[in-house]
Amino acid sequence: MLDTSIHNVRPLSARLLVRRAPARGVSKGGILIPDTAKKLNQKGEVLAVGPGKLNEQTGARIPLPVQVGDTILFGKHAGFWGELDDRNEVYLVQWDDVLAVVDPNAVP
Repeated sequence: MLDTSIHNVRPLSARLLVRRAPARGVSKGGILIPDTAKKLNQKGEVLAVGPGKLNEQTGARIPLPVQVGDTILFGKHAGFWGELDDRNEVYLVQWDDVLAVVDPNAVP
């Protein structure tokens, strides 16, 4: 049987393996939101990072400025969705679709 755990998935090129943050189930006013009305969250945790972009002129790899564990914001329709198993729903996101890296140490 094929082992499809997250640790066995290695993104290629300038791609990231991301676990999307769960959508909120309650509005700010305390109203429960049904699954059919929830918006997809555009924030996620980086689970794996590809080796980076290839510089066309020199052939050298340009590493991506993120690491495993970082939280990123990405485009609404970005990524390829897939299920690795019953527990792991993940997205493969192109680096070009990443809008920001969230700094956990930033003061609000």
